[in-house]
Amino acid sequence: WRDSSAHGALEDLLVDEHPPTAPRPLKDRLQVFQGLATFYLKYLQIFRSLEAVYDQIVHPQKRRMVRHVLDGVMGRILELKNEMVELEFSEFHYFDDVLQDLKLTPEDLEVPIPQYFVRERMRVLRDREKMLAHVMAKGGHIEQEVSVQTMCLEEAVRVLQVCERARQGRLRHRFMKEIRQAEEEGSQAKSQTPISTLDPDQAATRIQKVWRGYSQRKRTRRERLEEMVFLGMVEPCLPCLPSVAQLKAQQVETTRRLVQEENEAEYQRALVSIKESVRTVDGPDLRETLQEQIRQWFIECRDATGKFPDFPNAEDGGSTAIFAQKTPDQVAAELAAKEEEKEKKRKDNTNKDKKGGKDRKDQKKDKKGKSKQKKGGKEDGEEEEKGWKMPPSNFLPTVVEGNKMYKGELESRYDDHSNVDELMRQEVKNLKLAVDREKGKKKKKGKKGGKKVKSRSALNSTLESLYEELVLEGFLIRPLNIKLSEYIGEFSYLGTTLRQADIEPMPSLSDVRQLIALYGILPLGSQSVHQKAPLMKTLLLAGPGGVGKRMLVHALCTETGANLFNLSPRNLSGKYPGRSCLQYLLHMVFKVARQLQPSVIWIGDAEKTFYKKVPKLEKEMEPKRLKKDLVKVLKSVKPEDRVLVVGTSRRPFDADLKPFCKVYRKIILIPRPDYASRLVLWRELLCGGGARLTPSLDLSSLAKVTDGYTQGHILQAVRQVLIPRRLAQQNTRPLTAEEFIPPLARQDPVYKEEEEAFKMWYGKTPLGKKRARAAKAIEEEGESGKDKDKRGSGKKTGKEEKNKKKNK
Repeated sequence: WRDSSAHGALEDLLVDEHPPTAPRPLKDRLQVFQGLATFYLKYLQIFRSLEAVYDQIVHPQKRRMVRHVLDGVMGRILELKNEMVELEFSEFHYFDDVLQDLKLTPEDLEVPIPQYFVRERMRVLRDREKMLAHVMAKGGHIEQEVSVQTMCLEEAVRVLQVCERARQGRLRHRFMKEIRQAEEEGSQAKSQTPISTLDPDQAATRIQKVWRGYSQRKRTRRERLEEMVFLGMVEPCLPCLPSVAQLKAQQVETTRRLVQEENEAEYQRALVSIKESVRTVDGPDLRETLQEQIRQWFIECRDATGKFPDFPNAEDGGSTAIFAQKTPDQVAAELAAKEEEKEKKRKDNTNKDKKGGKDRKDQKKDKKGKSKQKKGGKEDGEEEEKGWKMPPSNFLPTVVEGNKMYKGELESRYDDHSNVDELMRQEVKNLKLAVDREKGKKKKKGKKGGKKVKSRSALNSTLESLYEELVLEGFLIRPLNIKLSEYIGEFSYLGTTLRQADIEPMPSLSDVRQLIALYGILPLGSQSVHQKAPLMKTLLLAGPGGVGKRMLVHALCTETGANLFNLSPRNLSGKYPGRSCLQYLLHMVFKVARQLQPSVIWIGDAEKTFYKKVPKLEKEMEPKRLKKDLVKVLKSVKPEDRVLVVGTSRRPFDADLKPFCKVYRKIILIPRPDYASRLVLWRELLCGGGARLTPSLDLSSLAKVTDGYTQGHILQAVRQVLIPRRLAQQNTRPLTAEEFIPPLARQDPVYKEEEEAFKMWYGKTPLGKKRARAAKAIEEEGESGKDKDKRGSGKKTGKEEKNKKKNK
């Protein structure tokens, strides 16, 4: 069902993307954004469905077809996101009205992360983890982390005796204390309360009264709690153990994974066996028929043009280009066009001395062209400048092709003509030597190929040594196992309302999570998406301390299986001194990152690399060492290199803005959590720490009181309160909100001054300046429109006065 619904939605969307008539340019920015947002949300839903389909299908060929469409849909989502950023000059967008029109919820905005990013590379990741552990053990890192003290047997027995005697003494003291308290309470009760005799009926009535009151109060509390849970005011107490349905789903999933692996292995074996059988059984007959057809084609070209044509290169398709159903006349026309191009090049080389005369003629032609444009072509140019059209996409052809493959419209073709191509190339070469007296020109290419093989072997031989050196020096580290879903944050429900009131809202943590998935995880996870999508080499995460910047870096590596390199100024301090050694380090890091891609190069405290003025306490660390060489190395990163440089900064306003923004072109400003995010954060952290959510624990008040505190502050307070002893006392003494106030009071929150400093700094970035200029232009247009309305109303009143005078 999910497969058919995703295919139907994709077909409808492709019809909207390719209308029968060319759409007119749009001038209303709001209308353009609404269209882009609608496409973006629809592609997100298709992406979510296709990811589930790819995860559940066990047929290898169908999985490849779905994967082809899935990569195209991911790339199209990134293209639409880039168009929205260029249109609104902001990284954060709000789709409240579009969600309402499409009948979607805020959860539908979450960008799904395909599971095959890590699952299909599990064997490679395990081997890499083993190699990393082996290198760390070889360098002595494990011994430094876990220090074991050895002692003799007598000393160990003495320590155990001391601990056991102390434990027994504490238990004896507690028992004696309880006995003493019980005796004191009994003696006080005997001395204060006189012995009274009651009628049995009166005593029974009192007992019944107390019991009925107790039972009714208990029933009332239970019913009130059920009502609050039904209304959503109190979190239900969910069982910790998984249900039967969850266990069955996990069992089905593991079985499906095994079936997928078995089918994939069988498919790979079948590819080899069928290919070998075709080569041995049908190969000779196919080779002879292909050779006869190619010879006939060469003879026809010889009769049409008078000479034998060149055999197509392997890059042009080889013999497949010959079977493109081209007639000899078409071949002759192509050859004539090539000869004309050669003659033009020769004429251009011989007529260099006449350059001045040509320039004058070109100037005259330009003047004539400009005059023609002024007369007749001015309106068309103005319409093209004012209107907005959807730019061409690099991924729509991929999606269309995958859609046709799903329908079965594409025929399978067997294009393995490599052996025939080599034979026919040699035959054509012999024919040319015999008839046209032409020499072959492929010796140089063979030499170049040999050099490449040598360089590759050298790279493979040095990769392990470079990897080991980076691990031992502490530049290649093991990322923490953190999922992106663990970065807790809620949707911004006031974003559209504030923007309509000309107030720029602070982004929510949910928006930050979506940007990390779009800009980091999807391009790093898929090679085809990274090559065709808008190239992004660097990413900056800026925000106050404790908002989860380092956590997002580790989540990037976990979700994509990427290596993590640490080039922070603190980690570089005292290592590889000198300019030449630093260049060697950068070359080594980027070389290993390319060979073992995907890779993330993390630069913590990124503002220190671009300090305006280095503080005295940090001069020995030399934080600005990477400033010049980092820009040069980033130029060598190509679209096929899945390498992302991620910088984190808690004080970006300390850096020199121009070179800082020149390196980090994509900037994500991470704010402190709002009320909704804090409420969800408190609930998740408390449940994860083993706390029981009861009505006595007011989470709403906690979320309101902690305004200005970051996720790190809240996590630290939860850890200080939820110690094992306090968790064991929850049955007799439930948790209250007041217990978390003292550990929070000992921490400094994010004050408004610091938040305003981040806003001011972001307004000075290139994207912030563009947004300010766009807002100013809109205001000026509004004021000019008001002035025109006033002038128009004045003219109408003047005409009315003249008409009144005439009537009089």
